[in-house]
Amino acid sequence: MAKTKVLVIDDSALMRQLLTDLLSADPALEVVGTAGDPYMAWDKLKQLAPDVLTLDVEMPRMDGITFLERLMANRPLPVLMVSSLTQRSCDITFRALELGAVDFVTKPKLDLTTGTMALADEIVTKVKAAAKSRPRAGAARAVRPAAAAATFRTTHKVIAIGASTGGCEALATVLGGMPAYAPGVVAVIHMPEGFTRSFADRLNKSCAVRVSEARDGDQVMPGHVLIAPGNHHLTVARSGAMTKVRIVGGEPVNRHRPSVDVLFHSCAKELGPNAVGAILTGMGDDGARGLLAMRHAGAKTVAQNEATCVVFGMPKEAIALGGVDEVVPVGRVAAQLLKHAAD
Repeated sequence: MAKTKVLVIDDSALMRQLLTDLLSADPALEVVGTAGDPYMAWDKLKQLAPDVLTLDVEMPRMDGITFLERLMANRPLPVLMVSSLTQRSCDITFRALELGAVDFVTKPKLDLTTGTMALADEIVTKVKAAAKSRPRAGAARAVRPAAAAATFRTTHKVIAIGASTGGCEALATVLGGMPAYAPGVVAVIHMPEGFTRSFADRLNKSCAVRVSEARDGDQVMPGHVLIAPGNHHLTVARSGAMTKVRIVGGEPVNRHRPSVDVLFHSCAKELGPNAVGAILTGMGDDGARGLLAMRHAGAKTVAQNEATCVVFGMPKEAIALGGVDEVVPVGRVAAQLLKHAAD
């Protein structure tokens, strides 16, 4: 079987070497070259024909966003962004995902060598997933809140949504299709600490619903979306006639914290048929068993279809387990969730 060819683009010579070493250690991957900036990368793209790129967010001469825009307009390829945990890097990373990057990983704050090698499994897994993804330029979101609202009436049901890191745009599309008076939404997306608040703030500016990073004890209310904070699990709990969220620690589940399964299992236990669930694009199987539990508890469940997924992993596993009532394109997920919430 042919190896997946990777081109590493980073202005740090140390980071280029670290990524080369850890990727080359996997028998399925081959680092065919490295580049210290996007200008060097253009030449090597033509020479080496890589299958996947790792791309530093902030670089001299040409930043990662400008390079990515040109790449996706002329020669779309799967791209894994490599980002620092700074506000500027958060903003750039989300812009990269909007433009078509598949996913991102974060550089360690301290001890770059030890920290990067500790992330070896995550980086290798994401590079392999990127190789199987559908590279595409960023597209306008299919947002039709007025049409979705036509089938919606007031409800006390709760909508629960799960996605992986590469599902930022899918989640943005779904939430962008929610009217201002939509049912309360709780959502988990696989993001590190520091990114979830920035992501929630970006969504809050573009959606009719109010979006915020969840805090322990927040009430799930119509017109509000609560995003699980990075590095913490999110669960729901009934409190009289209200539903509140709990922010908890604990070990990673399915290698993730927050985990979609943790949220979905709590919805099955606490809300039963008063919940509606959706699983969006992402690698792995986090959320599949939880969505099945929700369906068994009487909740209606929806999965994003393969054609609109960047990585058809989590939805595929949920469908295979029998945990999904409907499979629809991402542009129709909001309407289906609202329909089921009104039933």
